[in-house]
Amino acid sequence: APASLPARHLFSDPAEVEALRGNLLAWYDRCKRDLPWRALVTARGVGGVGASALTPALLPAVWVSEIMLQQTQVATVIDYYNRWMQKWPTLQALAQASLEEVNELWAGLGYYSRGKRLQEAARKVVAELAGRMPRTAEDLQKLLPGVGRYTAGAIASISYGQATGVVDGNVIRVLCRLRCIGADSSSPAVIDRLWDMANVLVDRSRPGDFNQALMELGATVCVPKAPLCGECPVKQHCQAWRRVSLFGKPSPVPDVEDCCVGDCPLCPPATEPWDSSLGVTNFPRKAAKKPPRVMRTATCVLEQRGCHGASEYLIVQRPSSGLLAGLWEFPSLPLAQDLQEEKEREELAHHLQAWMGRPVAAKGLQFIGEVVHIFSHIHQTYVVYSLRLDGDVTLDPALSPSRWVTEDEFHASAVSTAMKKV
Repeated sequence: APASLPARHLFSDPAEVEALRGNLLAWYDRCKRDLPWRALVTARGVGGVGASALTPALLPAVWVSEIMLQQTQVATVIDYYNRWMQKWPTLQALAQASLEEVNELWAGLGYYSRGKRLQEAARKVVAELAGRMPRTAEDLQKLLPGVGRYTAGAIASISYGQATGVVDGNVIRVLCRLRCIGADSSSPAVIDRLWDMANVLVDRSRPGDFNQALMELGATVCVPKAPLCGECPVKQHCQAWRRVSLFGKPSPVPDVEDCCVGDCPLCPPATEPWDSSLGVTNFPRKAAKKPPRVMRTATCVLEQRGCHGASEYLIVQRPSSGLLAGLWEFPSLPLAQDLQEEKEREELAHHLQAWMGRPVAAKGLQFIGEVVHIFSHIHQTYVVYSLRLDGDVTLDPALSPSRWVTEDEFHASAVSTAMKKV
């Protein structure tokens, strides 16, 4: 680390590092959550099961869980994870699945490109790597689509015992508090420093458990708001906690001279001083999020009477790239903002004519209501119409894939949560 950084931002004392590792691992052994991917890793042992000509390679438990846990809470992931591992326990099974099957199982989990990349990577391992997963963070990141620096480190340390650190949102929060890092935690320079710290801290004999312990601490104790500092196993190593309270008495705010004479790349800018009311939650600092993009989309539930008398509804497939890639939806059309309802109907009717192969009267569209769905970066409003059709409608095979489905078939298809709301 650069000599200009003060000791309070570094883990430079080997004795402290050793004590922190021991305290954190002892806490993890007592308090870790019982999660299905952890049980699977324990059952298989570090190193997993290798591929052979006779035994299909088991699908790495950590890989699937880490991809699912990106931007998604643990409680939401557990059921999806169990269904996935039951359906595709081996790399070969996942490689042979269709994208439609993958999307159907993933439906409702969000960020659908994650499932697609998981399958692409499994196919690559089977077809190009003889069914053998890369076992170092460097090779995992280089060879597998959808595997970034964090996911590679998690797989390599937890599944294969490589002594490499990991940095995710929970680890960022823990490290920033442990070492009073108040600069923008999303900046590349700060992220690089945090990776250096994670690699210094990781326990060489139990790297996978240590990395999970660090993430577990951030998820259950060192949480974003109202952290449980009294229960923290490493609070004696936490500079933010020391700053809040020293032996039960208020701690003096450090002078600017304590940190590189106000020019420290890891301290908060002078315009954002320490807020005593926030305590340790002064750290980490993040850049302000951009407001979500506001969008309006007209969508129409087209209904016809099927051959057995049950109602059927038209669904069409979205493009293979972009938002909700490859999923199915009711025929939909993005709308300009502040469009009058009459004009919305006309544009939607014109859009539906392509699917129907015949004119659609705008006045025949029945307005049902509006459905709001929040994506990570889009505030989407669906303006919902319905139209009951008389007689059979023959779909043009030259258009995007489309099909008529019953209500049960709709819910079993790869449709987004937004469409289920519609």
